[in-house]
Parts: sequence; C-alpha cells; structure tokens
Amino acid sequence: MNDRSTALADPIADDALTRPFTGASPYDSYVHASVLNSMQQPLTDAPDEMGFLVTTQVMELWFTLIVHEWRTARVAFAKDDLPVAMDALTRSRRALTALNGSWAPIAALTPAQFNGFRAAFGKASGFQSAMYRHLEFLLGDKSAGLLRSHRGDPAVHEALSETYREPSLYDEVLGFLHRQGLHVPMRVRERDVTQPYASDPGVVDVWREIYAGPQHHPHLALGELLTDIAELVTRWRFEHVLVVRRAMGSKPGSAGSSGLAWLEQRAARPVFPELWEVRGDV
Repeated sequence: MNDRSTALADPIADDALTRPFTGASPYDSYVHASVLNSMQQPLTDAPDEMGFLVTTQVMELWFTLIVHEWRTARVAFAKDDLPVAMDALTRSRRALTALNGSWAPIAALTPAQFNGFRAAFGKASGFQSAMYRHLEFLLGDKSAGLLRSHRGDPAVHEALSETYREPSLYDEVLGFLHRQGLHVPMRVRERDVTQPYASDPGVVDVWREIYAGPQHHPHLALGELLTDIAELVTRWRFEHVLVVRRAMGSKPGSAGSSGLAWLEQRAARPVFPELWEVRGDV
C-alpha cells in the first residue's frame, strides 16, 4: 500500500470532534434529534408501519414550515412589502416540493402491506391534522365543520380558530394588488373571510390585466409564483389520492369518511382559481 492510500484510509483525527460533550451534544440541544427519533412508536410488527409513521411525521414538519412561510408572506402583503412576501413564497415552494417527495416511502404499499398495520391506528386519519387544516385555511379553503372537530383540544382549537377568522394568504394578495392600483371588487375585499374563497369574475379581470401587460412585471412574477404553489398543493392532493387508491381502493376511511371519494372531491377544489381561469384568455 502506498503512502497516498494510507493517508486516505487513516484520516487525521480532529480533537474537536472526539472531545466528550457535557450533557447532550450541541447539535441535539438545537435540533432535538433525540426527541424526534423517539417519536416513532409502531403498534404492530408490520415491517411497513415504521415507514408510514416516519412519512406522516415528516409531512407534519413540512406543513409547519409551509404555514410559517405563508404567514410571513401574508403579513408582508398586508404591509405592501412585495420582496419579503416573494421571498417567503419562494421558500414555501421549495418546502412544498420536498413535501410532495415525502410520499415516496409509502407510495407503493399493497393492500396486504397496509392492512398489516391499518387497524392499529384505529380512527386516526390524516384529515384530522391541525397543521394541515391551518395550511388549507391559509389557502382560503375555510370550513366551520372541520374547525369544530378540534373542539376537544382547546389550545389547538383556539389556534386554528384564529387562522379561520383571519384573512387568507390570497385575501392579502388581492388587498395588496388593489392598493397597487388594480381594481379588486369591493365585494371581494369586504367578503366574509370565514367562508371558503370562490372565484370572482372581477378578480379574473385583475389577473387578465396583469398577464396582458409587461411579461417581466413583478405582479406577473407574483402570479406565476402563486400558480407554482397552487400546482404543488394540487399535486400533493392527487398524490394522496393515488396512494390511498393503491393501498386500500374505495374502502371507507379510518375516521368514518368515504375515503377515496372524499379525497377525490377535496383534490378537485381549485387553489387560487382565477389564476387558472385567466390562462385561457391570454
């Protein structure tokens, strides 16, 4: 063995890396990895349950980041600070891309593999996720019924109620555009923000004006970034449909919903609808 290969096989030790920690490592103190790594508690011996738990827990973390970024963007739009809002939306787009990739570990579960642990989680269901509900409320997809289902946990219910009562991210986008001189109808600007957002022809006109204008205008860049986000959210929803269809077909959902049919209905709901409608007019 020559001197070069010996040097590669026996790297010089770094004393800073081998020095004993006083208590938990600084890494663990900051990231809380030991807490995260202790939260996977399978209830069966099914080999696929661990992947299911990790996948859903990772998705919860991505939901948390996306909600954080959308709240940051919403505040920035209310202050007419487009650069800060765009930065937050761009970060959320990256997080949504990672969220969509999170399906991979469980995307090909067979019915037999899924049934190996399905009974263990009883009536638990993804639609019960409070953080995902924050995400949908921020998109403007409000639901008093789905808010009501969290009443049993006062802290969670109050936090979710606040998001329910506040303007959505898209409401703040439209308010910003109106203050920039684009005519967003008063009926949209003064709507009851606790109701699900529905497409408005006046808002279609606003986006039509933007898309017919200069192709490098900041407002058009905003429209395209919002379209990216809408597309990624829709892809996540449809990926959920495919995973469920492959693992359990049309069986009822674990929490008593219609399962696949309910997911398909939710997946078909448009995100930022006018941005899709205007594309055929350009």
